[in-house]
Amino acid sequence: MRPLAQAAAGLAGATAVTLINETARRYIADAPRMDQLGERGVKMIARGLHAPEPADQTAHEIALAGDLALNGAYYALVGTGRKAWLRGAILGTLAGVGAVILPPYLGLGRDASQRTNRTKLMTFGYYFTGGIVAAAVAQLFRRDE
Repeated sequence: MRPLAQAAAGLAGATAVTLINETARRYIADAPRMDQLGERGVKMIARGLHAPEPADQTAHEIALAGDLALNGAYYALVGTGRKAWLRGAILGTLAGVGAVILPPYLGLGRDASQRTNRTKLMTFGYYFTGGIVAAAVAQLFRRDE
């Protein structure tokens, strides 16, 4: 698969995760707050670099850009060969499990992705969906080859 097609699949998966999170957090009381994890991460990095801590809105914007870039690179792996659906499901599962389990170990707290069992399930679902969306886009490009 061409690099542009891989990037498109990755960006589609990352955009899906971000749009789901940004929409759900506005309407569902116990929705995951992956945006808060990102903001905490941005502020933690700033402190580690002995740089001024960014304002909340700035941290939010940096986190969104970082999420799109890093998740995009991750989900681009879905389009690296055949079996995009399987790769998307596996990468989505790994990202979802990691998003539920890892935040406390990274010093980002439990509340954003582990608040309730429903929050955990939704967190997993966001990232699994990202993998499936990336696979769908990868399949569209594969048909054009």
